[in-house]
Amino acid sequence: MTASVITGVGVVAPNGPDRESWWQATLDGKSGLDTISRFDASRYPTRVAGEVTGFDPAEHASARLISETDAMTQYAFAAADEALADASLDTDAFADLDLAVITANSSGGVEFGQRELQKLYSEGPQAVGAYMSIAWFYAATTGQLSIRHGMRGPCGVLCSEQAGGLDVLAQARRVLARGTRVVLSGGTDASLSPYGLVCQLSNGRLSERHRPDRAFVPFDREASGYVPGEGGAILVVESLDQARARSAPQVYALIAGYAATFDPRPGSGRPPGLRRAIELALADAGLRPADVDVVLADGHGVLELDRQEAEAINTVFGPGSVPVSVPKTMTGRLYAGGAPLDVAAAVLALRDQIIPPAVNTAADPAHRLDVVTDRPRRAALRTALVLARGYGGFNAAVVLRSA
Repeated sequence: MTASVITGVGVVAPNGPDRESWWQATLDGKSGLDTISRFDASRYPTRVAGEVTGFDPAEHASARLISETDAMTQYAFAAADEALADASLDTDAFADLDLAVITANSSGGVEFGQRELQKLYSEGPQAVGAYMSIAWFYAATTGQLSIRHGMRGPCGVLCSEQAGGLDVLAQARRVLARGTRVVLSGGTDASLSPYGLVCQLSNGRLSERHRPDRAFVPFDREASGYVPGEGGAILVVESLDQARARSAPQVYALIAGYAATFDPRPGSGRPPGLRRAIELALADAGLRPADVDVVLADGHGVLELDRQEAEAINTVFGPGSVPVSVPKTMTGRLYAGGAPLDVAAAVLALRDQIIPPAVNTAADPAHRLDVVTDRPRRAALRTALVLARGYGGFNAAVVLRSA
């Protein structure tokens, strides 16, 4: 299979509106979690979230396009522009069928959808805009990026909640092997509206703590659930040969290995599938556990899920044998945008030879994990493993290696 590499990274996150400001905030341990301000959440059990603040969509799209899209897609406009500029990629230099967009999505454009449904109920069907038919759709971001950048190759969208943000990188790698030359991949989500929050509450996993510094504490013995967030990352993926031939400014990392598994039916007595995903991804990369220098954990913040993940990591690597990073403690879980943001953290960690920390959490010794907390850790890094678990049983693992 053609060696696929990441050459561009764009970010919109609760603790930073672009790649470098988010990365610096992450290394500084600056959290973007706070009491929800987008709407009055005082009557909801979950009141803390990772909101993107200070984002002006008018800086990234026309007024007409803004009126036709949800925030999830507007975040992708900004992140994609940054990723393409970072890669110094001129899309006009390629045939449109050689370029593709493959993104992940989980929640759809719920804020846009809620607004139009309110018009329907209060003013009647004639008040509902025509773009209700597409702006809420989970494939809207892929479609809009395809149109915006003239990318008409094998486009697609994957919906496996948080795991989808890694699954799309595997799909990008597949289409590159079949002849596509460049793929915009990753994902962004935006589900912080009254309707969106109600939908999320149905899974029973959201934290009901109201202190932003204690609401989301994965691997802590007081973990009580997670908090939602919005934003994510868009990545430029291309072949290593092409990146070198066009003198790409940087090659962040090789997508060396990938695997996906599915958890068995609850009550079956069979183990979760995360450990097997790790093992298969390492096998796909042709690496041993000892070759991995850092693990960016899924870090669900739910006691049982944290225990399962810690057990999977320890079974493969040995207790405390590999540093574990959970930078999403500063953003919340971004659903389809969360894993791409972890990939962005992994490739920048490889670039800068530093492991970002988890904040506000004290790792339970019972997990036997070497969780990097409070401050970043300098380390010699060549290989990173990124893990993601999606609601409903999805597991994904991606191995990234310095190119």
